[in-house]
Amino acid sequence: MKVLFNRYGQLPRRYRWSIEAILFILLIAGVRAYQAPSVDSGYFPLPESQLLSGANITLEDYAGQPLLVVVWADWCRICRIELPTIHRLTKDYPVITLAMQSGSDDDVRAFLTANNLEGLPVINDPSGYLAQSLGVSVLPTLFVLDAKGEIVFSEVGLTSRWGIKARMWWAAFK
Repeated sequence: MKVLFNRYGQLPRRYRWSIEAILFILLIAGVRAYQAPSVDSGYFPLPESQLLSGANITLEDYAGQPLLVVVWADWCRICRIELPTIHRLTKDYPVITLAMQSGSDDDVRAFLTANNLEGLPVINDPSGYLAQSLGVSVLPTLFVLDAKGEIVFSEVGLTSRWGIKARMWWAAFK
């Protein structure tokens, strides 16, 4: 049997690095869980809203299928990195985005045009009231709803395309 400690009573470097890496991952996971929205599980509290395109939407429009809801802002650097991924996902999944405190409708449209994000379904929330009612305190925030409109996942910060796809896949079978 191999001894974990060396002759000086210390762990070898490879073991220390492994332990430090695990502790770091746990710390990051804990911070992200703490920052996640405080919306209770259950039905998502999105009222009837109007997209920038002028279409009125309700959650009932998406009944029977999973839905991705993303809260972002034009001044959020992480959001700017993630929005192209979200835009690509609109081809495969139903998506609604909420532009929090990003200015007027024209300001948000100009941002979308400048960043080649035309066609992204956006509800403008210039005051941040709607995002606040959803429990959002960190951007970007993603909610994955199942076919019944119940929250299955909520996530803050940068999320990979495959991570979102896996959550959407799971929501479809829940």
